Amino acid sequence: MEFVDRILKCSDCGAEFVFTAGEQLFFHDKQFKNDPKHCKQCKAKRASGGRVRAETRTTCSACGTETTVPFKPTQGRPVLCRACFQKQMKAPATAAMPVKSTTVATN
Repeated sequence: MEFVDRILKCSDCGAEFVFTAGEQLFFHDKQFKNDPKHCKQCKAKRASGGRVRAETRTTCSACGTETTVPFKPTQGRPVLCRACFQKQMKAPATAAMPVKSTTVATN
């Protein structure tokens, strides 16, 4: 089966885009039944989901600097800035590491 580039129309923005022979071969190999309906820009927009993280301004519980966090802080729970959070994450790992001690036997 031989494939030839085809011009399709995006169902989101209405722009024309090329459905290349290589893409058609890929669709054929994967046994996809339908042609693509979205141009590359609209496909990328849909892949990201159009989601934007809501940032909340707050004060770091450890150092007191103003920071933003990608969640709504819960009452009574500490909120850390990035630097303090990273320090806290590293501290338990180094504190939990056993220290090798060497014992010198004397005769």
